[in-house]
Amino acid sequence: MFKLGLFLFVGLVVLAGAYVRLAPSHPDRWHVAPLGKADRNNRGSVFRVIETGPNGLARLDAIARETPRTRVLAGSVDDGMVTYITRTRVIGFPDYTTAMQDGNTLRIRARLRFGKSDFGVNRARVDGWLALLQP
Repeated sequence: MFKLGLFLFVGLVVLAGAYVRLAPSHPDRWHVAPLGKADRNNRGSVFRVIETGPNGLARLDAIARETPRTRVLAGSVDDGMVTYITRTRVIGFPDYTTAMQDGNTLRIRARLRFGKSDFGVNRARVDGWLALLQP
């Protein structure tokens, strides 16, 4: 009986991991303009507004593309808005970060997909990107 329970538990963990890795990321759900005027931190997301000049998105894009396990989901620098997916190392949980150039202002919103708390991962990544963005 113990072996059957263990087998079922391991099977559920594998299925959950497969779902996290393989669940589709629809751009129409995640590639949404980040709106707001002030920085804020939430349990599963972070929002930043920074004055960068007109080329802030291009500079941030270069930084984001160098981040491990990060790829573009939708958009481009030419579009003025890019959404990235960054996955955790072990399980592959996806986090979505959307950056939008609005004149000289760069607006960035990072949020998790699964769960209620990201343990500060999105805030650390975005603040790290912004630190590298500064001259």
